[in-house]
Amino acid sequence: MSGRLDEESARTLAGTVGALYRDVHEKLREQVRGLDHGTLNWSPLPKANSIAVLVTHTLGSEREMIHALRMIATERDRESEFKVESEAADLLALIDQADRDLDDHLAVLTPADLTEMRPRGDRPPRPGIEWLLSNYGHAREHLAQVELTKQLYDSRT
Repeated sequence: MSGRLDEESARTLAGTVGALYRDVHEKLREQVRGLDHGTLNWSPLPKANSIAVLVTHTLGSEREMIHALRMIATERDRESEFKVESEAADLLALIDQADRDLDDHLAVLTPADLTEMRPRGDRPPRPGIEWLLSNYGHAREHLAQVELTKQLYDSRT
């Protein structure tokens, strides 16, 4: 991303994107709330992911991304996200923590965080806004997977 972004524009952008992420978080809560262990940890196919895995992975990716924007070192065991089993209360707590983290970090996001190249894990650096928007798309994709997995679970015969 070339060009300059002023403080007011950065705050507006951060607020807009934050609202979009909070909407994803709320939709994840709606999908998880009230589900039992079996439903949350059921996988429709041997190589498919459970709702618990999808939620855990989505939030792990989001946390890593927002830390990369802020240039905060983050330890992430991505592989373990795909092996997790969880209860609804634990997933709801993770979502609540993701809301708090998002609010804390977006409140202090600078124009540089959005426009300058940021490394993320082992991936090549990209402007912060690209990380932010591509990760939002990633979260929406996994939300749709959560919804489909729940539908498949409810449709079993």
